[in-house]
Amino acid sequence: MGSYGSKQELIDEIKNTYAKLDAEFDQLPEALKDKRVDEVDRTPSEVLSYQLGWIHLLLQWDQDEQQGLEVQTPAPGYKWNNLGGLYLSFYEKYGQYSLEEQRRLLADGLEELYCWIASLSDEELNKPNQRKWATTNAMWPVEKWIHINTVAPFKSFRAKIRKWKKIALQ
Repeated sequence: MGSYGSKQELIDEIKNTYAKLDAEFDQLPEALKDKRVDEVDRTPSEVLSYQLGWIHLLLQWDQDEQQGLEVQTPAPGYKWNNLGGLYLSFYEKYGQYSLEEQRRLLADGLEELYCWIASLSDEELNKPNQRKWATTNAMWPVEKWIHINTVAPFKSFRAKIRKWKKIALQ
């Protein structure tokens, strides 16, 4: 990942990649939101649930740290080497909603994310060790945590949804 030149560049890239992903859900039948196809590892609902889960975790980690709470990453009861259970919790929490509701919740979550990004200083965003929850052996800045939980999956999930539609809507 290349470093973004500014907070606005990061926000713009998130908006751009999200808009492309979101457009893939236009005219997708609600009745097929949970349809599984062998060639794609997530249903349309699971794609949206996954993104909702990670965006809310990012925001929660920072909110908890700012309130002086100890942040447990990735989430209480889950370990980095076993994320499958965490993903299932996302699917259970958000999968109950319609695709339109999930899309709206994701758009709302992203608006909150944009406000949070805008509130960070350049140092907080771009330099390692600015947040306890983001301090790992890899020394990632907060910007990279945001990128790998928004831009990167938005791109890969767009390809997955396109493939899913090609198979499921035949």
